[in-house]
Amino acid sequence: MKTLIFKNLIIFLLILFFKSCSDNVTAVKSNKKMNFIVVFVDDMGYGDLGSFGHPTINTPNLDKMAYEGQKWTQFYSASSVCTPSRAGLLTGRLPIRNGMIGAKDCCRVLFPDSKYGLPDSEITIAEKLKENGYKTAAIGKWHLGHKKEYLPLQHGFDYYFGIPYSNDMDKINGETCCPGSQYWQKYKAKKPESTNYNVPLIENNEIIERPVDQTTITKRFSNKAIEFIKKNKEDNFFIYLAHNLPHTPLYASDEFLGKSKRGLYGDVIEEIDYGVGLIIEELKKHKLDKNTIIVFTSDNGPWLPFESHSGSAGLLRNGKATSWEGGQRVPGIFWGGDIKPGIISDLGSTMDIFPTLLEMSNTSLVSDRTMDGISLKNTLLGKEPSKRETVFYYRQREIYAVRNLEYKAHFITQGAYNYPKGSDKKIVLDKPLLYNLNIDPSEKYNIADKYPEVIEKINKIVEGHNKNLDKPKDLLEEREFSNLDADGDGIPD
Repeated sequence: MKTLIFKNLIIFLLILFFKSCSDNVTAVKSNKKMNFIVVFVDDMGYGDLGSFGHPTINTPNLDKMAYEGQKWTQFYSASSVCTPSRAGLLTGRLPIRNGMIGAKDCCRVLFPDSKYGLPDSEITIAEKLKENGYKTAAIGKWHLGHKKEYLPLQHGFDYYFGIPYSNDMDKINGETCCPGSQYWQKYKAKKPESTNYNVPLIENNEIIERPVDQTTITKRFSNKAIEFIKKNKEDNFFIYLAHNLPHTPLYASDEFLGKSKRGLYGDVIEEIDYGVGLIIEELKKHKLDKNTIIVFTSDNGPWLPFESHSGSAGLLRNGKATSWEGGQRVPGIFWGGDIKPGIISDLGSTMDIFPTLLEMSNTSLVSDRTMDGISLKNTLLGKEPSKRETVFYYRQREIYAVRNLEYKAHFITQGAYNYPKGSDKKIVLDKPLLYNLNIDPSEKYNIADKYPEVIEKINKIVEGHNKNLDKPKDLLEEREFSNLDADGDGIPD
């Protein structure tokens, strides 16, 4: 009898011991900070996902994220073109503040012969999170300087795997993919080849492949993100996954080529969606899905001159490189953690990602400079509306338009890429255009005459902004070739 009691006592004590250990492990896990993955695609339009209204592009994983998390319908990139939009996301600052916005149409982004890149003085999300113990990776398109001193490892990232600029740069034999060119006609008629572009693939600071095989690039970027998750599953991690597609020229792997009803463009988007699904599966495999937030958005609107090879801005006007809504309003999806599901029609910006991630990880904020990002933490948690009230639409180094709450005023209008033909003329308006974007997101009905007080209010916002703005040197204009020949082939780009 005594032996039985003793055995039961031992069993009871062992149960208590293992429960205590389990509770301690749970406590450690619960104290672990949130992981972050920011998926930043290139030139995808507002209307290119099923959850944002596209009828034939199949995006089940992103649509599920939008349903389970928050879908932001009035979310904006920091710029309507590549380089400045990336600078805005990673620094939480308008690109006019750090020289990453060009003064001329020829130099709106960085090229393979550009002299500069993102200044070392700028603080990136990766740098701040790294200070707080995070493992950091940049995977995909960088486009903030191709020289070693400007690459991701010099801006707070522990690991880099990607291309240093757009996938249409470093052209071979002067072949350009611009609409109307001889190569464009060939390109549309057959499967594109990676060998038309001498784009390098870089791992950390070294070129490992040139030209990069662009047909497998989306798959490889997704797989590298998965590898980084596996390697760092016991640590906190931040992954900046910047797919270089659907920027033209378009490429898809054999598994996706010819599968979408939307054609090659749809193939590309569906492969990106599939990769996001694999990343979520990997998170679930390691029980990290409740401890990881994924943000999905685009660097700017669709590159419309490429027509069937470009995306759709949906009901929004115009596209990439313009200050109309289609140029800068992009899909915004936030998923994971304690995010309260819902459709958010408040204003948000890619610059807001910076302070949001810092607050959600208890990382110290940046206090020694002007920051333009506004934390969305409490909106994501369902506690309050977004505090963002204003969006600036810069083109070159000028303010073309400003949105305040529901109203948007245009002070200058201009098309892009001469599409449609004759639309490139810059028009400085004697009287601003005004639209109520909550009612008229397509910017069809000018109501400036009815609301002069709104114009006056927005004018004061612009005056206040300019008064406190210190514009540094334009770092995009200076090039290695005086004839603005980006790839040195003797043909001006």
